[in-house]
Amino acid sequence: MLVKPPRINWNVGKFHPRTEKEIRMTKAELIDAVAKSAGISKVQAEATLGAFFDHVVKATKKGDKVAWPGFGSFSTRKRPARMVRNPRTGEMRQASASTLMKFTASSTLKATLNPKK
Repeated sequence: MLVKPPRINWNVGKFHPRTEKEIRMTKAELIDAVAKSAGISKVQAEATLGAFFDHVVKATKKGDKVAWPGFGSFSTRKRPARMVRNPRTGEMRQASASTLMKFTASSTLKATLNPKK
């Protein structure tokens, strides 16, 4: 009779970025929060947030940097073409060049998130 060895869980004790305890704010929750704090309707809040993100995408696509003092800045970064390896097969292949969105937090935001004790 063949007996299977027990499965070993190699992830025990390791941090996994997607846990059920993770707190996330959905788009609907963000729109509700903005509408309440600004004293406007949800429709107006959604239109405002949509316009903001549309502007950020258009400006960074042109190569501009969008900065919000006290919060941070959005910019793009070019990633060159490179050789990558498929971990399952070991096969090497060419990954094409791409443009990445980059957010840099301001020193004010960093100080707010990490107060000195």
